[in-house]
Amino acid sequence: MKVKVLKFGGSSVGSIEAIKRSASIISKWSKKYKLVVVLSAMYGETDRLINLTKSFSKNPNPADYDIALSSGETVSCALMSIHLNSIKFKSKAIMGWQIPINTSDDFNKARILSVNNKKIYDEFNKYDILIVPGFQGINKNFNITTLGRGGSDTSAVAIASSLKVECVIYTDVEGVYTTDPNLVPKAKKIPKISYEEMLELASQGAKVLQTRSVELAMRKKTKLSVRSSIKPSASGTVITDENNVLENNTVSGIAFSRDEAKITLSKVLDKPGVSSKIFGPLAKGNVNVDMILQNISQDGKFANLSFTLPRQDIDKAIKIIKREKTNIGYKKMQYSTDIAKLSVVGVGMRSHAGVAQTLFDTLGNNNINIHLITTSEIKISVLISELHLETAVKILHKAYNLHK
Repeated sequence: MKVKVLKFGGSSVGSIEAIKRSASIISKWSKKYKLVVVLSAMYGETDRLINLTKSFSKNPNPADYDIALSSGETVSCALMSIHLNSIKFKSKAIMGWQIPINTSDDFNKARILSVNNKKIYDEFNKYDILIVPGFQGINKNFNITTLGRGGSDTSAVAIASSLKVECVIYTDVEGVYTTDPNLVPKAKKIPKISYEEMLELASQGAKVLQTRSVELAMRKKTKLSVRSSIKPSASGTVITDENNVLENNTVSGIAFSRDEAKITLSKVLDKPGVSSKIFGPLAKGNVNVDMILQNISQDGKFANLSFTLPRQDIDKAIKIIKREKTNIGYKKMQYSTDIAKLSVVGVGMRSHAGVAQTLFDTLGNNNINIHLITTSEIKISVLISELHLETAVKILHKAYNLHK
């Protein structure tokens, strides 16, 4: 039995016309494969459901909240299956709890633990196409859970990994680009990219794939590709092992995120355990810290410590840091929300020198100041003023010849 997993995002099922267009793609694949089709909610539906729940309570019960949010995917799956059956395809909508897709207990941000293959194969004895909602699962207490925004990508990859088959992600773009083509019209589609590069791009702001889905595909060696539901004949992008990418460019792409904030604590005592007193309470408060920079004073007694975090968490973080002031022992706290993160990514950095120099020279020559820098083997990230972000992306895209 040949099986393939297809996933369609919200824009690909966002209207009657879009559902019919995606169904046409599904029908062509079904001539050769049994299909598990994972769907997101219709475009804008999850936001509508969030606003609807918040109109009754600012802090709804997490279990009820997940039931409400998961209904968006339930509807899109039912509609797709109804349409496929109406055009004579053997289709069935099957919910995450019916398979089941087992998750951790965490509401709103559950992690997939296992997928029951037997149920899927049993259903294939009667149906050619199974329509499965992304984003949702069930925990050990039989409560419906959701995986967090973008979780449908993870659902699709988890099912494909469990079945040991390929996963094709259909979205409203033709693949992975060297940067956002809406910002840089000369951005190029990347035919093949390594798991590591895609993971870095996704985690640094590229919105084509959810970070957890790439991480899972890399860990399970699941073949993954991104294609357009609007132009299904386009070749798309294949995400694969680094060894399968024939020629690694020094830089493969530039990602960016506007959703950044920075906090700086001045005159923090430079002694063991202080960092734990800062980042421990933040972690307990579910605040994810990203870039960290510490400057030690000349006398070695004090340090200024800066770190970045999601802009949406700034108020929560400020409240936590103020509460812990006596325990931490800092003199002053400053913060800013008018900043952005820009990341240059490429596995070729491992064997090519000068990537950082090009970045620093290009930004410096254009009077763009760098606030923070972090690096890995295949990534350089800098924090800059949000005012300069678009200019920085454009000039770096050109400097690295990504337009060619």
